Amino acid sequence: MEKELRTESDSVGELTLDSAAYYGIQTLRAKENFTITGSKLNFTFVRNIVLIKKAAAIVNKSYGILDETKADAIIEACDTILHGKHKKDFIVDAIQGGAGTSANMNVNEVIANIAIEHLGGKKGDYSVISPNDHVNMEQSTNDVIPTAGKLTVLALAKELLSELSRLEDALSQKAVEFDGILKMGRTQLQDAVPMRLGQAFRAFATAICRSRKRIEASLAEMRTINLGATAIGTAINAREAYFTHITEELSLLSGEDLKRADDLFDGTQNVDGFAAVSGTLKALAINLSKMSNDLRLMSSGPRTGLGEIILPAKQNGSSIMPGKINPVIPEVVNQVAFLVIGHDVTIALAAEAGQLELNAFEPVIFYQLFGSLRSLTGAVRTLCDNCIVGIVANRERCAEWVNRSVGIVTALNPYIGYLKAAEIAKESLKTGEPIKSIVLREGLMDEKTLDEALDPRLLTEPRHGNF
Repeated sequence: MEKELRTESDSVGELTLDSAAYYGIQTLRAKENFTITGSKLNFTFVRNIVLIKKAAAIVNKSYGILDETKADAIIEACDTILHGKHKKDFIVDAIQGGAGTSANMNVNEVIANIAIEHLGGKKGDYSVISPNDHVNMEQSTNDVIPTAGKLTVLALAKELLSELSRLEDALSQKAVEFDGILKMGRTQLQDAVPMRLGQAFRAFATAICRSRKRIEASLAEMRTINLGATAIGTAINAREAYFTHITEELSLLSGEDLKRADDLFDGTQNVDGFAAVSGTLKALAINLSKMSNDLRLMSSGPRTGLGEIILPAKQNGSSIMPGKINPVIPEVVNQVAFLVIGHDVTIALAAEAGQLELNAFEPVIFYQLFGSLRSLTGAVRTLCDNCIVGIVANRERCAEWVNRSVGIVTALNPYIGYLKAAEIAKESLKTGEPIKSIVLREGLMDEKTLDEALDPRLLTEPRHGNF
């Protein structure tokens, strides 16, 4: 059975579409022009564009700017999409030329055709509801798209922040669980001085807490929007009532406390706020990757490496080596970190490359930024659930390394001096004789003072009073 077709026209010419399609000619042109990533628009982003269209229709109806019947049909169409329908009609590639015009028109056309049907018309009859004149009324791509982008960042960041809080809690619990376990601290991968295993996990938790707070602070910029600026910041074609009330209405619909940018020209041409958020995600990625490196090192072996902790066994580690278990969860977190750091470079280049009154490269900024948020959320979740909560301390191995190390000699510097301590360390390394035995044999300290100086707990905390 042949598909029924309809013909639409625009300033470029005519195209034939499937009559069942809710998108229109401008969307189809975009699909043909931009086969780039194979990924469609992020649907959270689509929903936020739709939310803006709904807010605009409500304001335009309230102040007599748009006919009530048309406005109600547009609002009803928006609600249909917001309830999850018509996903298949958003067909534009995530990366596109035109500063997001294709994304905006995809939404405009789908809303228009749904609204047309609600009013008893046929899809494509834009004399009933026009994508440009009615759905896009008082708006421009140049204020709709960045505003939708900011709302999407806020939405995606909520889940990431929730997962970061869970990870921080899990690390803090391990810090308490492992607090009484002495291990060797290492600098430049060489023995340094003793520390408690719990202190290592406390440091992980502190770094995650700092990353979470940094991200939260950067999101404040996402609540300043340029809606009402229209094309470049002059608010051309936006009537006073719309201009005055649109931000307030969008705040009500989105649940976010939004404010209009004080300088709409700046708000339209500069996208450094997205670069700032990306920078905090990069910093988080760095912290996560460093932590993952440490987990892999501390669990290495298990017989011929450090083996201080035991990571949960999640899958076979080799197709050829029986019994081999790899640290696959920290490894995947490392890879997400590499991805996010690369995304940040792309975002920085795209933010810098804008010219004059508009940055045309928001599509690639959003593609990478949304990807970073989504990937980090998944990475943090799997790190917490499939690794951190199941880590077991290898107490015997930790104690073995402390007992074999000459790192504790550093604690004797205040008593016998650096040079003498270095001689003792060198002798211990050469002969295998314990540090304590050498000090007592040479009469450098009495046993009581030496035991106090080498007390495991005191070695891992600031000391009060004189030595």
